[in-house]
Amino acid sequence: MGKTGRDWTQIYAIYGMDDWQTPVFLLIHAIFFSASSILFLIYFDWICSSFESILPSVFSTGFARFAAGFTGSVTALSAVCLFYASGNLFYSSVALRWDMAQRMVNAVHDWSTVKTALDVGCGRGILLNTVAMQLKKEGSSGRVVGLDRKNTTLSTLRTAGTEGVQEYVTCREGDARRLPFPDNYFDVVVSAGFVHTVGKEFGQKTAAAAAERMRVVGEVVRVLKEGGVGVVWDLVHVPEYVQRLHELKMEDVRVSEPVTAYMVRSQIVSFRKPSQHVVGPSEVRLDWR
Repeated sequence: MGKTGRDWTQIYAIYGMDDWQTPVFLLIHAIFFSASSILFLIYFDWICSSFESILPSVFSTGFARFAAGFTGSVTALSAVCLFYASGNLFYSSVALRWDMAQRMVNAVHDWSTVKTALDVGCGRGILLNTVAMQLKKEGSSGRVVGLDRKNTTLSTLRTAGTEGVQEYVTCREGDARRLPFPDNYFDVVVSAGFVHTVGKEFGQKTAAAAAERMRVVGEVVRVLKEGGVGVVWDLVHVPEYVQRLHELKMEDVRVSEPVTAYMVRSQIVSFRKPSQHVVGPSEVRLDWR
């Protein structure tokens, strides 16, 4: 284990999927619509005749053929769209997550000096273990902490064991809006496909949800050491994060080219916390004495 080039079956065997029901649901409907479109093609003349016989005053021969052809075309197009959606969701949950984890790790130029790292919203541990494997590769004595709002510690540590990096990984449960760590604690903070889920109880497009996401960004900055590096891969809302990072006076803010993930636009944003950092309005200094 520990190789960057992997077949999706290897990744799936270790990490599985958080939500396999949705791709399967879409796949079943795609198969149904495919079968329906084939039946439309095979029994096209009979369907046209049926249209004419059911509503002879409405369907002339020409119009009946157009209606049957249009219905069959929409059915076939629906099948193609459902197959694509199912495939993209599965790809995004397995192979793409692995690939983006590699890109995020590569955004940090020097892992040899990293002693403490944090993965916010670690989930099944794909990014968490990728960071741990990089620390192991560098011969570092560093450790990476995986934080998630769900109690997934046992399953996540199990994947770390499979990858052979369990000694580099610790996990804990916590709220990303109030990270249970002191200021200036981590050399590197990463997060993959998580921040956009924060505040979803308020509705994704509401001001309240946006404020919750900005709290997470502020917390990431707070726990990052001066000179430390943050890397976030997320869906849709990355431009908001970039704006907030500029407001917080972060340096070297870089945004990747967009990648389609889970049927929407996704990007990686990386940044560095300046050596002399002034506390921003959404950052909260916590007293750990």
